[in-house]
Amino acid sequence: MASRYIAGQVAAAGGWIGFDRFMDLALYAPGTGYYSGGARKFGAAGDFVTAPELGPAFAQTLGAQVAQLLSLSAPQIIEVGAGSGLLASDLLLELEARGMLPAGYAILELSGELRARQRQTIENHAPHLLPRVNWLDRLPERFAGLLLANEVLDAMPAHLVSWQDGAILERGIVVADGRFAWDDRPATGALLERARMLATECAIEPGYLSEIALIAPAWVGEWAAIIERGALLLIDYGFPRHEYYHPQRDAGTLMCHYRHHAHGEPFHLPGLQDITAHVDFTAIVEAGCAAGLDLLGYTTQSTFLFNCGLTEVLARTPVSDSLRYLPLASTVQKLVSPAEMGELFKVMALGKGIHEPLLGFTRGDRSASL
Repeated sequence: MASRYIAGQVAAAGGWIGFDRFMDLALYAPGTGYYSGGARKFGAAGDFVTAPELGPAFAQTLGAQVAQLLSLSAPQIIEVGAGSGLLASDLLLELEARGMLPAGYAILELSGELRARQRQTIENHAPHLLPRVNWLDRLPERFAGLLLANEVLDAMPAHLVSWQDGAILERGIVVADGRFAWDDRPATGALLERARMLATECAIEPGYLSEIALIAPAWVGEWAAIIERGALLLIDYGFPRHEYYHPQRDAGTLMCHYRHHAHGEPFHLPGLQDITAHVDFTAIVEAGCAAGLDLLGYTTQSTFLFNCGLTEVLARTPVSDSLRYLPLASTVQKLVSPAEMGELFKVMALGKGIHEPLLGFTRGDRSASL
């Protein structure tokens, strides 16, 4: 049971762990973590719905950008955290239809249970393409092509920080009377440096609580030494820094998901619910560019999909075929509506050796807002 395992780790650490460690254990601890367990996570029967779970329109539209990037780099794709495998199967089918099948499609997935589910999904939807797919245990030493990460950064462990009058505190976890409880201690090291910088740059007032992600930017920076020619395509929900640490967002962005119910209680059913924090895209681009990557584009999911031909994908199904068209139109609405995924979700491309403008950012590029 995850709670018992985490409590044991708290005791082993001297009675206190930072929230980033709690989040890591709750999501990824072998056998007990959310993503290493066997419960269904994605889709109507799971805890949340990602864009690929809504239907193939997302992957079909994304295929235009992927095809361009493969032509500008190398015919290889690595998908990180491939979920149920639907994005992989739908994207491979779309690339096949475009005559742009990659020579290889690798999935970087640490969960054995999810690997098995991904393999089954691809076998069910695109069995003839399964031989092109392989699973990785670690980052490659060198890579040319496309790295694709859809809703990955938000699930990387983040620190919780409280800015108080004259003090910057890291929020952590203790066990009191057999239950998890919050306990704040002075922030130190790189976390303290980042918190001080944010306090100055974003004019953070005392009493402000938010997340600081150190792992996600560092992970993006690692790819600069790996990619020889190609791009990272990052799709996730989040904000540029000035919006992330806005005065009105003084309780942070931490969110948990269980059976399609979103709430802010990470101690509720640890190991059985998802825990996420929105992405600070300014931190991502700073880390990537400092490590040698170029910012190739940044925009909303809605703008990106329209730039990539979403309306043309919709037009593939005749309006007269209502049984197929109406569900597809509903999917498109969820993908692009400001009230759904269209504005909150952003798309960022970082790369090396890519000098042509990318299709998905031809209009509405918001790179200046970072």
